[in-house]
Amino acid sequence: MKPQRILIVGAGHVGLYAALRLSRKLKRGEAEVMVVDPQPHMTYQPFLPEAAAGNISPRHSVVPLRRELKHCTVLAGSVTRVEHARKVATVQPIIGPAREVGYDHIIVAPGSVSRTLPIPGLAEHAVGFKTIGEAIYLRNHVLERLDIAATTTDRATRATALTFVFVGGGYAGIEALAEMEDMARDALRYYPELSTDDMHWVLVEATQRVLPEVSPDMGAYTVEQLRTRNLDIRLGTRLESCVDRKVVLSDGDSFTADTIVWTAGVKAHPMLDATDLPRDARARVTCLPTLQVVDPSGAVVEGAWSAGDCSAVPDLTAAQPGTMCSPSAQHAVRQAKTMADNIVAVLRGRPVKNYAHKYAGSVASLGLHKGVAQVYGIKLKGLPAWFMHRTYHLSRIPSVNRKVRVTIDWTLALFLKREVVPLGQLHDPLAPFTEATKS
Repeated sequence: MKPQRILIVGAGHVGLYAALRLSRKLKRGEAEVMVVDPQPHMTYQPFLPEAAAGNISPRHSVVPLRRELKHCTVLAGSVTRVEHARKVATVQPIIGPAREVGYDHIIVAPGSVSRTLPIPGLAEHAVGFKTIGEAIYLRNHVLERLDIAATTTDRATRATALTFVFVGGGYAGIEALAEMEDMARDALRYYPELSTDDMHWVLVEATQRVLPEVSPDMGAYTVEQLRTRNLDIRLGTRLESCVDRKVVLSDGDSFTADTIVWTAGVKAHPMLDATDLPRDARARVTCLPTLQVVDPSGAVVEGAWSAGDCSAVPDLTAAQPGTMCSPSAQHAVRQAKTMADNIVAVLRGRPVKNYAHKYAGSVASLGLHKGVAQVYGIKLKGLPAWFMHRTYHLSRIPSVNRKVRVTIDWTLALFLKREVVPLGQLHDPLAPFTEATKS
C-alpha cells in the first residue's frame, strides 16, 4: 500500500517543528512528509534583533531545512494554489514550470507578512523587520549612515542620516529599536566626529502603550528605560506620510529621516487567497482546537490542518470565550507539536486532542545586558530579564547545531568587541563588475 503524503506549506515555526515531530513519530513507510518553502531555511525570528545588532552571526539565526529534515522531501518553491476539493497543490519551483502535487493531508502554515497601511511614501522608503534579509540590510544601512554623517559637512545631510524612525511598539519594534540603538552607540567609539547627542531615534506607536503582551507597568518601565537613553518615544501618534523621506506625524511634527522601519503588526499570508479553505473576517484559516480546519457549519475539513500566524485557533485557556491564540512563536511551536501528534493519531485511527496552552509570558531584549520579562506572573527587569530572554530563546531554537553556534557567538562577545563593519555591497554585488565592463 502506498504511504500517505503529508504536504506542509511553509517552513516557518509551524512547518519546521511539525515536520520534525512527524519525522520522529511516524514509522518507516507509514507516511511521506513533503515540505515546500521558497527559502532553504527556517528563520528563528526572535533572534533577528540580535543578528541585526551583530550579537550573533546571521547564519546562526536560521536553520537549514535539508540538514534538519533528513527524512522529509524538501521542495524549494512556492505554493501558488491549493485545491483541497481535489487534494492538489500547485508548486512553483524557483526555476522552471509549475507542478501539481497531490496529498492526503495538508498543513497550511505560510505564516504572516507585514500589515501595512496606505501611507504615502511607505512602500518606497520603509523596510520591514520579518526576514533575515531585512535584518542584514538594516544593520548595514544603519552603520553606513554613521559613515555618511561623519564625512559630510552639510548639517541637514548629517541630521537626516542620523535620524532613525521605527513604527510600531510591539516586540519586533521595541527590540529592533533598542538593539540597533545599542549597536550604533557602541560603534560611535570609532567616530570621533559624532556623539550620541547627534543621533535621533524615534519610536512611533499609535496606542498609548508599548509591549501590549505584558502588564501596563512593565510597558511603562520599558518606555522609561528607553527615554533614559534619549530615545524619542511618541505614544498615541501615527505616521501619516514619509514621501521623499520626510516623516510627517499625527502630532504635527515633521522631519527627514534616512531610516524608516515598519513593525506595526502582521496579517495572514496572502497566499491563502489562492486556496479553497474556509477563513474568518481577518483572512485567517478557521480551525478547531485540534488544529483541524473547520468550515462555517462547524464540520471538519478532512485532511486539512493549520496553525500559527495564518490561522484562527480558539484559545481554550482564555477567560473570554471566543478568544483566539495570539500570533506568537510560543503558540506556533506548541501548536505544531499538537498538530503533528493529531495527524499521526488520525493515520492510526486514534482520537485527536485539543491544543490548550496558557500563555507563559513574554521576554524582550532592550540591548546588551538590558531587558524586560514577565513569565508566569514574575516580573524581571534589567540584567536578569536579559539573561532570561537569552536562555529562553536558546532553548527554543531548533537543533543542537544552532544552539552551540549561538552560544559560541555569545561567549566570544564576552571577550571580543562587537563587529561594527557595514557590508553594504552585499545588497548590490554586481555593481562593481557592471561599472568595470563600462570602462
